[in-house]
Amino acid sequence: MSIKLEKETQKQAIDSLQRYFDINMEERIGNLQAAALLDFLLEEIGPSIYNQAVRDAQNHMQHKVQELDIDVHETEFSYWQNQKKRR
Repeated sequence: MSIKLEKETQKQAIDSLQRYFDINMEERIGNLQAAALLDFLLEEIGPSIYNQAVRDAQNHMQHKVQELDIDVHETEFSYWQNQKKRR
């Protein structure tokens, strides 16, 4: 599965890459070069980041499911105990 960025996100990423090169590298990078670098990063490294995000989401959801019985637990057969409290 290829990772596609929305047009505005892609533009911001390209701008960010150009800024990074301006500040940290000895030479500047043009718009086409930055776009090519972004495409490479998305294809080469993007899946690893995506897969880690999926694992993180799975772990988060599993944790929430494990807490579900605590959050919504109701005491069973509590009618008589509640009657004692009411008297």
